[in-house]
Amino acid sequence: MSSSAAPPREGKEKKGMDKVLYKVKDVFRRRGGRKGASSAAQTTAPAPILQPPAAPVRRLPEYEGATRIPRIQIHEERAKKLGARFGLEIKPSEWHSSEGDVLRVDKPVRMRIHRECHRCKSRFGAGNVCPSCQHTRCNHCPRYPDKQTEAERQANREKREALIQKHKDMAPIIPSYDYSPQIILKRPRKTGTQDLVYKGRPRMRVRRYCHVCETLITSHSKQARTCEKCNHKRCADCPRYPDNKKSYPYGYPNDEPGAIFKGVFACHECKTKFDPHAEDGTQCSKCGHEKCSQCRRVKPRKVEPEPDPAVLETLRLRMAELQTSDS
Repeated sequence: MSSSAAPPREGKEKKGMDKVLYKVKDVFRRRGGRKGASSAAQTTAPAPILQPPAAPVRRLPEYEGATRIPRIQIHEERAKKLGARFGLEIKPSEWHSSEGDVLRVDKPVRMRIHRECHRCKSRFGAGNVCPSCQHTRCNHCPRYPDKQTEAERQANREKREALIQKHKDMAPIIPSYDYSPQIILKRPRKTGTQDLVYKGRPRMRVRRYCHVCETLITSHSKQARTCEKCNHKRCADCPRYPDNKKSYPYGYPNDEPGAIFKGVFACHECKTKFDPHAEDGTQCSKCGHEKCSQCRRVKPRKVEPEPDPAVLETLRLRMAELQTSDS
């Protein structure tokens, strides 16, 4: 009854896959115990660093008429064309491998030749047989373009060289899009304050005076376009120096209608303009409509002055004299 080792139970003997798994676990358990006991005595040696073998240098074959160019140059040309066509920004370095060189063969430009069948006027394909009437290509089948003789080819070369030289001699004026910083010409002021800057074309300062009190209307007043002395709102009667009524016949912009010059009004039916000093009830010169309250004032703006008839007549007579002298 007090035996140390109990006999194994025969009724629960493992069979089949259970028996195989039990043996595998027993083997791993024994190996783990041995490895744990011997790990303290063994010392770990550093693993050797394996360097990959150097890639063999690929030598390009030599061909007659071929030039060696960098691969990155071809990728840059392709990326530039794709970017100009589709509006994309492509970096060649992120596209393909750009290392090494490639061979490029420059070939002359060749013209595609078309031939037609002289029987059915159909165009030949890649073969020599007509696809419509099965006629074999002969000397009577026309060719486009026609075959040129050596004299005609030499004449075309001379004509092309003359055209290229003409384009060089009479080259078009190409606008410059230089975005370099602009050179500013300065000169120190005698008083020692801000430097004097050369602005090129001189400009004239425009001054407006109040027609009530003859006071200068400045731009830094409390109210815009208002006299500081009498608080008069700038109107069309306030004089302007220098005067420019030819360019502003309808009045100056941002001016109120004055007592003397009330502005130019236009007919609301035919859009014809009345005289500057026309009163209400004046008939329109085009449709006969009388000026009323619905006729709006023409917005003051700058217009191109009409040419002087006397100047036009002088130019016409001068041109007539030139024509008679040439004939």
